[in-house]
Amino acid sequence: MAEVAILLAIQKLGLALGTELLNQASSLFSQQLASLAELPNSMERIRRELHVMQGLCRIDRRESKNQALEAWIAEAQKAAHTIEDIVDEYIFRMDQDRQRQGGVVGYMKQVLKQPKSFGSFCLIAFQIKQVENDLDHLSCLKDRWIQTTGFGDCTSSDNVSEWTQHLTGNSPLFMGEEQLVGIDEDRHMLTNWLRTEKLDLCIITVWGMGGLGKTTLVTNVYKRESRNFECHARISISQTFKIEDLLRKMITELYGDKKKVPTDIDTMDVIKLKETLRESLEQKKYLIVLDDVWEPRAFYELQDSLVDNQKGSRIFITTRNAEVASLANKNYKLKLEPLSDPDAWKLFCKRAFRNYENQECPPELEKSARDIVDKCEGLPLAIVSLGSLLSLRENSETEWKRVYDQLNWELANDQSLGPVRNILNLSFNYLPKYLKNCFLSCSMFPEDHLLQRKRLIRLWIAEGFAVERGSSTAEEVAEGYIVELIRRSMLQVEEWNHFGRVKYCRMHDLVRELAVSLSEREKFHSIYQDNRMERMVDANARRLSVLKCSNDIGVNIDLPRLRTFVAFDTTMPLSSFLPMFPSKSRYIAILELQGLTIEKIPDAIGDLFNLRYLGLRDTEVKLLPKSIGKLSNLLILDLYQSAIQKLPREITNLKKLRHMFVERVTDPNGKAFRLCSGVCAPKGLWNLKELQTLQAVEASSELVGRLENLTNLRSFRIWNVKETYSKQLCASLSQMRSLSYLSINASDENAFLNLEGLNPPLPNLKKLTLTGRLAAETLTFPLFRDLRELRLAWCQLTADPLQSLAQLSNLTCLSLRRAYNGEQLCFCDQWFPNLKRLDLDDLPQLKQVKIEGTAMSKLETLYMEDLKNLTEVPERIESLTSLRTLFLHDMDRQLTSCLAENGQLRKICTIYIHFSNST
Repeated sequence: MAEVAILLAIQKLGLALGTELLNQASSLFSQQLASLAELPNSMERIRRELHVMQGLCRIDRRESKNQALEAWIAEAQKAAHTIEDIVDEYIFRMDQDRQRQGGVVGYMKQVLKQPKSFGSFCLIAFQIKQVENDLDHLSCLKDRWIQTTGFGDCTSSDNVSEWTQHLTGNSPLFMGEEQLVGIDEDRHMLTNWLRTEKLDLCIITVWGMGGLGKTTLVTNVYKRESRNFECHARISISQTFKIEDLLRKMITELYGDKKKVPTDIDTMDVIKLKETLRESLEQKKYLIVLDDVWEPRAFYELQDSLVDNQKGSRIFITTRNAEVASLANKNYKLKLEPLSDPDAWKLFCKRAFRNYENQECPPELEKSARDIVDKCEGLPLAIVSLGSLLSLRENSETEWKRVYDQLNWELANDQSLGPVRNILNLSFNYLPKYLKNCFLSCSMFPEDHLLQRKRLIRLWIAEGFAVERGSSTAEEVAEGYIVELIRRSMLQVEEWNHFGRVKYCRMHDLVRELAVSLSEREKFHSIYQDNRMERMVDANARRLSVLKCSNDIGVNIDLPRLRTFVAFDTTMPLSSFLPMFPSKSRYIAILELQGLTIEKIPDAIGDLFNLRYLGLRDTEVKLLPKSIGKLSNLLILDLYQSAIQKLPREITNLKKLRHMFVERVTDPNGKAFRLCSGVCAPKGLWNLKELQTLQAVEASSELVGRLENLTNLRSFRIWNVKETYSKQLCASLSQMRSLSYLSINASDENAFLNLEGLNPPLPNLKKLTLTGRLAAETLTFPLFRDLRELRLAWCQLTADPLQSLAQLSNLTCLSLRRAYNGEQLCFCDQWFPNLKRLDLDDLPQLKQVKIEGTAMSKLETLYMEDLKNLTEVPERIESLTSLRTLFLHDMDRQLTSCLAENGQLRKICTIYIHFSNST
């Protein structure tokens, strides 16, 4: 586990070694001090040593029986943390010098005349040399106290495979046939797939997170149905498998009688083993189970040996990885879901009260028992393990409540919960190293918290977990990490957006508990929660998450190594909270204070040279100090819905800034022409060329003419656009070839938005919001061709716009808010084939909505609000067979009643009705 700390240190060293300053500084340093000239070489040696140490630290310490090894790994982790601190200081000093007048070389020549100015670099060189000595000492300790074979034994393919099989528990959740619960429907489906008359070789996959009972289900079906096949085998596959071992095990099982197994099987090479396997399968109908496959490569290694002999053979694959699950034949992929609440309760009672009559829960234990079952969130392995644990405990409410309150500790330490811990830890252990930090960081959020995709992406970039890869931006890489964690069943999707991208995800409660335990043990993060503080917070913690704080946290914590601070309790006292950071946590990189009752940011914030993320969303901060301009490493500035209306000019010094949110909602009811406002952009804002997000600014003649410098913008909102700005604005926007989201808002409801000057069209534009008057021809402009989301407001269109908009065949979301003054909207046959959401809001003249043929065949959500004159039910609304949700807000009461009483409509969707007090 310590490799997550070492990985960050390696990344920091790589950043330092990759800077252009090193070569220049080295040649100049050599004229004065040998230790400074040696600094780059020392860093490179440390980086190489850390790479080797990282490999040695990949052993899960809790599974290691070697206490000396465990202690050595802990010391290696401390060394990695020290290196990260030193390198951060070094990069800061070098960047600071680079910004001085005359450039690096000019500055170096100047300070060479004054050797005292080298003090900070001399100290860094001394510290680096000390680290080198410490690493040498660690190497000697390893040789002295830890047997060399200890590492080999722990990481060998054979032992890992056996260890994996032991941990996955090949004994169907340790339950007999009579105790299986909630698998009948899935078992019936798998059985039918086995028995189908299809003669082609059929691959069937069963997938989902660890502990859902994949092995249990497939093993049960396998035992029932294997007699219908001429030969069969069931093989568990670890991530570190050897193909020779798999082939030998498979051949041995398929032969059935060990006497018939080739006598020379142990000496066969891979080629001969594959030939033997093909020969044994060629004329037989066979059934093979490949259990717990971690990556497609395992199947591909075996594929050419699994002959398709047109005899109806079948291959079962169980996996936690969606990519492996996609190996299945079409329509033969089963994703296991958690047990329903009734089945979860039934399974728990079978285990916890197995010695009771009728296996029923005593009334006095029911509340605690149900809390524990809820915590398991339908995970069968957890339900069985906790039920077994509690069956041996005193049957008192006090004891059961204690188990629930200490579940985190119980999971980490109680041997009877080892199967749960081990199954979930396997998923973590087999994560690629670049995903481990990302996964652990998700456990900083409160239990059941919805993890927003965009927020995770920004946090991971600021942490340095996600960096550019080839032509992919760090943001694109981070989004790929989220998808990968989901595909590996480490995160669960809660909501998709209309583009098919993840909007929100979450961690299973028990997965989070184990991640928290791992994080605390490895000093990755600590959680502050009032009276739990002494147990939870460590002075060496790199990250701190405040979930609940009723006292003044600033008085109680001193975290010199802190890199990330995230607060979730918006009521926490703040008297000595903010001022502590520059003095007590000078290396902090992320300061997330969203929702806190803060009115002022101290001037000393400019001393946080390592700060990359400053989150003041939903706070009461009115002004940013001028010292903000000293934060040369700041990547993300989130001031959304704060009280800030003007930015200091020093903001233009933040050359690395990538995302800036400075918008305020001015009309929460959403009825006014102007719903939000941006900030007045200081002169020079257009020189922040790394900006990808700018939401939002107030338009000015100078600003719209200089926006063309911001060629990296991907998301841009601008308010108060006058008609006279159109030509300049379009010329600037045309230079933003990466722009995917654009929102343009006119200065008033009578101002026209003229987009004719936007040429060539923006190739990557996916989301567009236009608020203001539009000429009819605007809707047919090529700009719109590949849009996925279009929102039009206050456009004053008099002709039905749908005929023009219907050309946008890729639209998934369409919103018309006070955009159309006509009486009828007609959705003709085959129009909007991909539309999933339609919003019709405040269209005062609208009297009729028609839906013809297969229009909007994929529509899932229909939102209608304040359509005063719409008294007729939309024609053929029942034809929207994909409709799932219908919102009716401040609509005609007779119309609302008709829709609510429409039985056919009720069968296909849920109807939500709301009337405001004024209606």
